[in-house]
Amino acid sequence: MGRCMPLIALGLAVLLCWSGCDRGSAPDHGGLRKRRIAVIPKGLTHAHWKAIEAGARKAAEEDGTVEIDWKGPPKEDDTRQQIELVQNFVSSGIDGIILAPLSDQALLSPVQLAGRAGIPVVIIDSGLAGELGKDFVAYVGTDNYQGGVLAGQRIAERLKGQGTVLLLRFAESSASTNQREQGFIDTVKRGAGQVQIIDPPQYAGADVMSGKRAAENMLTAYEGKFQAIFCPNESSTAGMLLALEDRQLAGKVWFIGFDIRPQLIDGLRAGKIHGLVIQNPFQMGYRSVKIMVAHIRGEPVERNVDTGAVVVTAENIDTPEIQKLINPAVLK
Repeated sequence: MGRCMPLIALGLAVLLCWSGCDRGSAPDHGGLRKRRIAVIPKGLTHAHWKAIEAGARKAAEEDGTVEIDWKGPPKEDDTRQQIELVQNFVSSGIDGIILAPLSDQALLSPVQLAGRAGIPVVIIDSGLAGELGKDFVAYVGTDNYQGGVLAGQRIAERLKGQGTVLLLRFAESSASTNQREQGFIDTVKRGAGQVQIIDPPQYAGADVMSGKRAAENMLTAYEGKFQAIFCPNESSTAGMLLALEDRQLAGKVWFIGFDIRPQLIDGLRAGKIHGLVIQNPFQMGYRSVKIMVAHIRGEPVERNVDTGAVVVTAENIDTPEIQKLINPAVLK
């Protein structure tokens, strides 16, 4: 009997942990469990998502009680995989989910599934067709409509009420870029004069090369019929830049884009791009984790957080405020 006592004690310890500990949660160095927060971006390749990851990990590091599980589709066109990721995290008993939905409609049901399982969700970057405070805890991201307004104002200043603008859209189901496009269109149409918009619509898609192909199609179809261009995200802007360079049109057409990557910053400095509306993705990641942790602890949280957007130009690119947004080395 004496030899059996250690085994009985071990069995009791395992049973107690199974019933009282959160399965799948990793202990920290002090032996205390850390809560697991899944962060699911739209994709993994664009600089925007890498900055969001950096912000999320910074917030987790500061807090010390949570760890980040960063997973997403490789490209921003795999809604099915993103749905499966949400479902898998729900099944695993994750403590919270931070999600940038690829589709405002298709991701609603998986988010509601998480809610029924008692798993809180914070939406970032792009809206969800659900009820804030009921289907999800909070929204953290850019006021995307206002971002489009900023682009429209920049082009309206240049055209002074006369001319035609080419609009290359991103993706039909993307709430964030749809709002940017609408903000841009409304602003240009509100301006004095007779500015026209060419909007077939044509979609750039999730990567730079698909964006380039879409841009080439538009440049061919409307050659000589426009004086300005607007693109609402990183892949559409980078693809359009490549297409303009191939046709020796870069710098000759007033070009406003959205988001950042090294090639776009280089294009801005070279005079091939005349403005980039940039967001603050680091703050999206950072603030969303802070909100999730506070919610899990039962603390009141801000429900709708606008992380801001500004227009970067050749005139302001080297200011400290802009450098902090475009240079990962100085992100804090």
